[in-house]
Amino acid sequence: MNDTTIAVIGTGIMGAPMAGRLAEAGFKVTAWNRTPDKAAALHDRGVATAGTVVEAVEDADVVICMLSSGPVCETLLMGEDGVIAAMRPGSTLLVMSSIPVETAVALSKAASARQIAGLDAPVSGGEKGARDGTLAIMAGGDAAVVDRLRPLFSCLGRVTHVGPSGSGALTKLANQLIVASTICAVAEALTLAQSGGADPARVREALLGGFADSTVFRQHGLRMVEGNFQPGGPAKYQVKDTSTALGFARSRGLTLPVSEEVDRLFQAMVNHGDGELDHSGVILELQRMNAGGGNSACCKS
Repeated sequence: MNDTTIAVIGTGIMGAPMAGRLAEAGFKVTAWNRTPDKAAALHDRGVATAGTVVEAVEDADVVICMLSSGPVCETLLMGEDGVIAAMRPGSTLLVMSSIPVETAVALSKAASARQIAGLDAPVSGGEKGARDGTLAIMAGGDAAVVDRLRPLFSCLGRVTHVGPSGSGALTKLANQLIVASTICAVAEALTLAQSGGADPARVREALLGGFADSTVFRQHGLRMVEGNFQPGGPAKYQVKDTSTALGFARSRGLTLPVSEEVDRLFQAMVNHGDGELDHSGVILELQRMNAGGGNSACCKS
């Protein structure tokens, strides 16, 4: 499997460490990014760079797409001049971006029409998971293709085949609803604790190991206590995913009231200019909402 050549399209917060891990595992990796310097920064980890996206993908066995949104994926991958058209028959398109279900299905169909295997396999675990190789990978598509790529996936984390094309994207939307609502609950709990005179850092410490504990509570609760909102998962992408999930829910005739409130809170955060901050920065929006209502500040300035 290490003879497999891989092209990584998109070397941002998640794509860069993923490309680096694959190269260090012995795969031949070529990266392309709209901002060339981001891809070039991976040279020290054994990742080659391509001048154009076509050059990156035309000889690759596997093309990993780690772009910011469904529309960006469609623009870059579809069409006569797109990535899919440049890929060779028999190769595999692995879309690991968080995208709408409908987009995932459309990309899979477009790939299949050119005799290219297509999987939607988004991830959860954030920048830390990408760096450490502990991502949760949810794969939609042909189970045989997932099995064939397990050596690749094992460098990045733990993969689970969840169903046909589109299922990976749908699972990621479910994941994002859980993450977003939990972040908001943690922010509210720490804001309440601070307002009542408790030390938020000690409150967080006291709750570790109990029923309120979780990866979100541990990582994002610490971010809130420390006031560290350097983006691992920018809020603008969180609201993109919650809005996409709610749109899909409406298409199925579902009402998700908790998620709707969470989406509104993140949208307000973005509207106030904090979209580039980590999604744990939603506590800043709570502070704005509660200004004048006592000592509501939790994070350090």
